[in-house]
Amino acid sequence: MRRRLAFLLVVAGGSIVATALFAPSTQDPAYHRFADTRTFLGVPNAWDVLSNAGFLLTGVLGLAVLFAEGGARSRSAFESPRERTPWAVGFTGVALTALGSAYYHLAPDDARLFWDRLPMTVVFGSLLAAVIAERIGERAGRLLLVPLVLSGMASAVYWHVTGELRPYIFAQFFPAIAIPLFFVLFPARYTCTGYWAGLLGWYALAKLVETLDRPIWDLGHILGGHTLKHLAAAAGTWWLVMMLKKRRPVAPEPAAAI
Repeated sequence: MRRRLAFLLVVAGGSIVATALFAPSTQDPAYHRFADTRTFLGVPNAWDVLSNAGFLLTGVLGLAVLFAEGGARSRSAFESPRERTPWAVGFTGVALTALGSAYYHLAPDDARLFWDRLPMTVVFGSLLAAVIAERIGERAGRLLLVPLVLSGMASAVYWHVTGELRPYIFAQFFPAIAIPLFFVLFPARYTCTGYWAGLLGWYALAKLVETLDRPIWDLGHILGGHTLKHLAAAAGTWWLVMMLKKRRPVAPEPAAAI
């Protein structure tokens, strides 16, 4: 256990160094120039705005799965009721991301981008805490939830105040590195781990189409890559909702006969 945790700390340190050396330190003003600027029903940049409905839907559905009346399914998805907490924080962050991103895309600029990014840091930190709770222990996840979420939020606030982007970049991308490592290094306590691959796959696709916003738009002026980014990221969250509906604690292996 100690060696595996030490390895994760080394990866974290290496990620910090890589971010400091290679990540952009300030926000490129060109980031706000999205390809699809069409107005629909009086809504400017309509499809980049309206596509955030996917985040609102999956965030609300995730909370509904966690706290459904009767709770039979949600109880069986957790060995301890306290393990629901990081998931509840995460799905709340997803729903708030819909509001923050829609607000940003109505009139994109740095000031509004802060309200897009702030709830996303809540999602990143809480998902990492959820994985820690499941792979290392509920107490570890519970103790790290607040520091992980607050440090992520602080990175967005720091960028907003100083213009320095690298702490936010680390807060966004380190969980995407650390979560798969937890799956490799520590045993599963629940079934349906494969659904996490769905999340990571959709997230990777979301980042890809985001970088291809203009080329995708130029293919036929149907949708821009940034709109597809929202839909792909929401699809990844949907996989987590389905996982929580279906997963069960892993049955302990029977003791060997003497």
